[in-house]
Amino acid sequence: MAKRSKHKKAANQWIATPASGKTELAPSVSSAPPEPNRDWLWGAALIAAILLVYTPLGQAGFIWDDDAHVTRRDLRSLEGLERIWFDLGATQQYYPLVHSVFWAEHRLWGDAPLGYHLVNVGLCICSVLLLLKILRRLEIPGAWLAAAIFALHPVQVESVAWISELKNMLSGALYFGAALLYLEFDRSRRVETYAFSLLLFVLGLLSKSVIASLPAALLVVFWWKRGKLSVQRDAMPLIPFFTVGIISGLLTAWVEKHFVGAEGGEFHLTPAERGLIAGRALWFYFGKLVWPSDLSFIYTHWDVSEMVWWQYLFPAAALILAAGLVWAWVRWRWRGPLAGFLFFAGTLFPALGFFNVYPFRYSYVADHFQYLAGLGVIVPCAAGLVRVSDWMLAKKPEMQPVFRAGVWAILAVLSVSSWQRAWAYRDEETLWNDTLAKNPACWMAYGNLGVILFQQGHIDEAVSDCQKALAIKPDYADAHNNLGSVFIQNGQVDEAIKQFQKAVEINPNYVEARNNLGGALAQKGELDQAMAQYEIALKIDPDMAESYYNLGNIFLQKGELDEAIIRYQQALKIDPGFAEAHYNLGNILLQKGQIDEAITHFQKALEIDPNNAQAHNNFGAALLEKGELDQALVHFREALRLYPDYDGAQKNLTRTEAMIQARKE
Repeated sequence: MAKRSKHKKAANQWIATPASGKTELAPSVSSAPPEPNRDWLWGAALIAAILLVYTPLGQAGFIWDDDAHVTRRDLRSLEGLERIWFDLGATQQYYPLVHSVFWAEHRLWGDAPLGYHLVNVGLCICSVLLLLKILRRLEIPGAWLAAAIFALHPVQVESVAWISELKNMLSGALYFGAALLYLEFDRSRRVETYAFSLLLFVLGLLSKSVIASLPAALLVVFWWKRGKLSVQRDAMPLIPFFTVGIISGLLTAWVEKHFVGAEGGEFHLTPAERGLIAGRALWFYFGKLVWPSDLSFIYTHWDVSEMVWWQYLFPAAALILAAGLVWAWVRWRWRGPLAGFLFFAGTLFPALGFFNVYPFRYSYVADHFQYLAGLGVIVPCAAGLVRVSDWMLAKKPEMQPVFRAGVWAILAVLSVSSWQRAWAYRDEETLWNDTLAKNPACWMAYGNLGVILFQQGHIDEAVSDCQKALAIKPDYADAHNNLGSVFIQNGQVDEAIKQFQKAVEINPNYVEARNNLGGALAQKGELDQAMAQYEIALKIDPDMAESYYNLGNIFLQKGELDEAIIRYQQALKIDPGFAEAHYNLGNILLQKGQIDEAITHFQKALEIDPNNAQAHNNFGAALLEKGELDQALVHFREALRLYPDYDGAQKNLTRTEAMIQARKE
């Protein structure tokens, strides 16, 4: 790196390289990044910019599948934490470190979304600072500019603003930490530094296996820096990294298929079609980095066909670009652009269509897929911009304010765009409406909007959106299930049954739809058929507490109290926080005269849901049976406070007051 001269202005320097005799542009004085002792200033500026960009998240809530990632009730205990690590099907994806962090977060702030958003933003800041340190270590011109673009680019908003993408944020921070330590090991060859780097890499894989590309990325970096690779020095130490990365990737692919649902018609692609997807995706991601307009949560699902000639233009253009970069390397020894391309394509490789991932059901591309890969474009472009500006400023120094203004303008535009994009994530309804504005054929957006409208009590609008989703995708099982739920709310049980049956016909393993179908059949009095649906649901998912609970309700309706008790106990074994199961079990035990056991379950039900008026009333009745009149009186009064027209609680209250008065007399 060139040092600053105290006596003259910066100028470009041409030097002959000993290896080839060819001339290359050496780093000029002004292309060097700010002095390292000023890194704290640039770091503070980046932190402030990130915090400003993501201020909209202070008012944001949960979206889409966040509830499947934020720790479920049945996993909130220490036993649940054990299941997160040792039960592959316990969580939506097997990323145990991520779900352990979610577990800890829930202990700290429960279901308040602000804490989860702050953790994502904090990890973003950590990653950016580590990236800046790495770029400094590699002596890349414009390191601060590359780090700033990475931090403030709008395509990164999805990863930061979406709580579920703690996967990206945590694995990204560990990726950068492992890379920085490995670069230190490459210099010092200290075993403890190597071991710590490998440890961070493994932890990163346990957060998201997409970072398995790190060892390949390091080889690209070493080749770029040195011009060649040494098997002994560069490749051999990375073998353990490659090994655990490959194992992690294969495990993730297997889990995606067998537990997440990355199989079926959407994934029956020929090798040629997968190549078409990969070529098109590369240009799509590059385009969004260069011109980040019309960003969407769900992009259009491409119709890929090996019979359509123009679709071959994308992979052909990618191959031509790669060949051109190789030629530039051979002809002029320009390693930087080729290294950037290799990093970009290599880091994207797991998401290019060669492996099945569940989101391919909706779209073959997503902003969060290129969270790390974008560095392959951002870093060379930032370095190139600084080099070109240095070359031009050497001829016209008076243009320096113009170039500086241009750089700040780029960062300002990116910041404002990211701030605006972050507002789309403030709530789920806003996000789906934003998605439909950019992707009107997004059947999933219509389906999820239908659920939101249903929850808001807008029944007709909910039906309309579910029907729009089914008009686009008739085999959308979720929409059939949601439409059935709307019909149940309207009292249209027969119509609901038809929709639930259609959902399980499309997806026989759809346990929620089978549960709902069982509930609808039970409402019609077809108890045996309802039980059959619950039993099938439990065969598919033996840890489905709701199915055990619903079976308990049917046995209760049939008067088979002992069988009902067994089912409620099974539900509570899976989910100790199942308030309704505690309440129903308490009622049966009270009916059987097991007062102390009934009181225990009423207490637990009220700990979970203090606003259950019926539980207060029945708890009071159990206390009354034990002669604890004063305590019973408290619960009868609380039941009436919650539900003033509760006739049963009023009668119990009057009776108890009379008993207390009689005792006094």
